[in-house]
Amino acid sequence: MPTPSKDFEVAIVGGGMCGLACAVALVNVGIKVTIFEAAPKFDEVGAGVGLGSNALRALNGLGLLEAVLQKADQHSPRLRLFEFISGTGEHETIFDYLESCGEHGNKGVGMYRPDFLDALVPLLDPNTIQFNKRCTSVHQRNSNQLLGFADGTTHEADLVIGADGIKSAVRNSAFGQYDTRLGFSGSYAYRGLVPIEALKAAGVTAQIEMRPICWVGLHRHLITFPIKNNTMLNIVAFSNNDTGISLLPERSHPWVEVVPARELLECYQGWGPDVVTILKSIKNPSRWSIHTLYPPLPTFVSGRIALVGDAAHGMTPHLGAGVGQGFEDVYTLCRLLGHSVTQKSNLDSVLAVYNELRPPRANMVLQRSLEAGQIYESYAPDKYHKEKMRQHLSGIWEPVWNHDLETQVAVAMKDMDNIL
Repeated sequence: MPTPSKDFEVAIVGGGMCGLACAVALVNVGIKVTIFEAAPKFDEVGAGVGLGSNALRALNGLGLLEAVLQKADQHSPRLRLFEFISGTGEHETIFDYLESCGEHGNKGVGMYRPDFLDALVPLLDPNTIQFNKRCTSVHQRNSNQLLGFADGTTHEADLVIGADGIKSAVRNSAFGQYDTRLGFSGSYAYRGLVPIEALKAAGVTAQIEMRPICWVGLHRHLITFPIKNNTMLNIVAFSNNDTGISLLPERSHPWVEVVPARELLECYQGWGPDVVTILKSIKNPSRWSIHTLYPPLPTFVSGRIALVGDAAHGMTPHLGAGVGQGFEDVYTLCRLLGHSVTQKSNLDSVLAVYNELRPPRANMVLQRSLEAGQIYESYAPDKYHKEKMRQHLSGIWEPVWNHDLETQVAVAMKDMDNIL
């Protein structure tokens, strides 16, 4: 492991995908890091995640892509373009995203979340990580940031990075004036993993083993995509109470519950044969209450405390872009902190640059994710017909995929040479 060369120390709260990526990248540029994880071990939820082209570029810039790909379903990116199919009736194709962007579209990777952690954990010194450390508060003491934990212990650092998810204790403590922005989106997501071979044997005719599919309808939509080398189907079935882009109060915990299979089937009563067969195959579906931060946070920085990932911009999953935006946060922050001119005395100015770059970009994606969910769940004769759906869906992902983050950060770093 590289010997620390910077004159400041960083505490990262949260050991999920963004927290681990941030820790490895900071250590690699000579910054002393300690990760504080509430769980007794690294334990990402066992579900699939899609990493788009922008997420892969950020990981590559952090020097982590090769290690991640070695653990991924495929060892090189490939086209991951959605086909949109009617969830009811005979499942006619509504729109094929290949028609929107062709072979030059998004090349991404489908991955099992725990596999991502398995890729990065070996890259860290175990002494960097402290488990069973649930953060309860963070505030400034003299020139340092003081973290408090549920076990009564404390820790001081020059900089705190909150990577502790949408229910972030760091955000709640240091950004208290924005705490009311966390709310229930009105959507539930039922999740399951099922062998593709079993689904084919049960009569599913759609090419679920080939590519991601979005099954559209009214107040409901279903996302399926293959993982584990196309042997398992990752299934996410959404049910919406049609609140529009307005939030309901935060739901009581737990947000994730195992529910009877009949609840899921009742939600999709009257849908087409492939959808019903897929959903019947989930014996113990988990129901997730989808929350988001809305209106979006206007700032990701408070003093020498910075937010990344869901702690900063927890968003609905309808563009599959939340993790990618987290990696963009991490790339930006790590490049700025690793800059040759960055030191303890100018951390405030460096964090100001991060805060100038990231909120506009991430919050744009958050807003578009909410709008995408509304589009997917508006396929009905009295709302959007087929041509209208095609118009709304065409180009929906390009602003996410095509952002030139590397150039944006490089320009900012060049400016830092002149102002720090």
